[in-house]
Amino acid sequence: MFPKIKKRYILPAMLTGFLFIGVSFKQDFFEIAKQIEIFTNVYKTVNQNYVDDLNPAELMDKAIKSMLVEVDPYTNFFNEQDVIKFKINNTGEYTGIGAMITRKEDKLIIREPYKGFPADKAGLKAGDEIIQIGDVLIADFKDDASQLMKGAKNTKIDLKYLRQGKAMTAQLILDEVEIKAVPFFGKIDEKTGYIVLSQFNKKASYETKEALEKLKNDGCTQIVLDLRGNPGGLLNEAVNICNLFVPKGEIIVTTKSKNEKYNNTYKTTREPIDTEIPIAIIVDGKSASASEIVSGALQDLDRAVIIGSRSFGKGLVQRPFDMTYGTQVKVTISKYYTPSGRCIQALDYAKKDKNGKAIRTDEKNYTAFKTKNGRTVFDGGGILPDVVMEESKTSTIAEALEKNDAIFNYVTNYYYKNPTLGDKIPTITDADLTDFKNFIKKEKININTDTEIALKAMLEKAKKDNVDSAIASEYQQLLTAVQKSEETMIDKNAKEIKNLILDEIIKRYQYKEGLYHYYIKNNAEVKKSVTLLNDKSAFSKILQ
Repeated sequence: MFPKIKKRYILPAMLTGFLFIGVSFKQDFFEIAKQIEIFTNVYKTVNQNYVDDLNPAELMDKAIKSMLVEVDPYTNFFNEQDVIKFKINNTGEYTGIGAMITRKEDKLIIREPYKGFPADKAGLKAGDEIIQIGDVLIADFKDDASQLMKGAKNTKIDLKYLRQGKAMTAQLILDEVEIKAVPFFGKIDEKTGYIVLSQFNKKASYETKEALEKLKNDGCTQIVLDLRGNPGGLLNEAVNICNLFVPKGEIIVTTKSKNEKYNNTYKTTREPIDTEIPIAIIVDGKSASASEIVSGALQDLDRAVIIGSRSFGKGLVQRPFDMTYGTQVKVTISKYYTPSGRCIQALDYAKKDKNGKAIRTDEKNYTAFKTKNGRTVFDGGGILPDVVMEESKTSTIAEALEKNDAIFNYVTNYYYKNPTLGDKIPTITDADLTDFKNFIKKEKININTDTEIALKAMLEKAKKDNVDSAIASEYQQLLTAVQKSEETMIDKNAKEIKNLILDEIIKRYQYKEGLYHYYIKNNAEVKKSVTLLNDKSAFSKILQ
């Protein structure tokens, strides 16, 4: 059950028809009406009297979104443009350039062009910095600039971009883009199939079923299902994927809410494809939500062995509600529980620390549950694998390096220094790691670990208090020490960081498909999965 949400955060949202959260409307009619009137008057007064022109829609958009930050990260308001993107995420289809893009300052950065789609056909590469779309300079366009690259099929779009500092141009022709839920499947060996499930859009169960049937027809008698990095998606697709492996009528997940109409039990409704084929599921700290339903349910039902590192721990269920003028609000309506009865939500958003961050459930407060065969499993912190692999965990320094694009930018530089590498798989040596560290220093990339961020925040506070000059010397010494420790952390986690660099290099030359081909023969988690599947005694012992 969700804790009662403070009224001061919820009541202004009544303007959007958000009456389904909080206390009963009838019970608190006066307080609700009062807060609506206050909010309306403030909003109207500011818009009418502020010294400069305001954008009423933008002001309201920010007000609602800022309010919902206090609830949890998954309860969101979507304006008309947001709704379009939300639907793309759920369907996996849109018309555009076919590339993952992020904004950084006054540029749009191509993170990953999808093979065979418009951006790829036009020759755009990861690391390219788009500075102009048509006549629009990105620096002058403060809204979501990626919307400038969407439109009707066959629309021509002219781009200006920077590649390694050199100005270049390209013309793209928009086309239909389909983001596959199963971007890759294949045979690891004669009897082991490998399926990568990257998201739970509306085609997830269909594509997984298709891959499973093809692999079985090719002689596969055991399956590795890779859910690493899968952030989740549609709940019903998670149930349908479990249904491929368990009988009709099996409970997969239960949702519980303070609102009784959202209390549901989801069971399998179809005849399965194969209830006997051995399954190893790989998860990591980025496997969340629907990924945890699949891995948690099949673990609870003793249907699969879970391998890797503890999953993210998102046991919250959202539902979109259509609002006026084409807007939507996506609301956390319930928590989900696996067949054994455990909720694996890791963060308690009703309890915040002094920095305003949700508190993680303490391991000593986890509750034990039993799987179908009587094995002990726990709630409170994501899905803990049956076989935990330390190399699956992401270190804090690796997280910081990825977050601040240190590895991405280094590999961009590497790519143009080694244009003829092609399908060759390089070996990342200690010399390469040294080169990486030198690159970070040369490019003045801030790694920004939590410690470094806290230290910089302290300096900003000191500046406001006019004492920064008094501590300048000590601050610089501390910053130098922190940055030196970060370099030590890179050395300590050298193997992990080398693997991350290699993964990014392979994607640059061979796309994601090449990376999965590499994983089949070389990835530690995949190799461990195959070893375990081949050892029938060890596999059965875990499940019993």
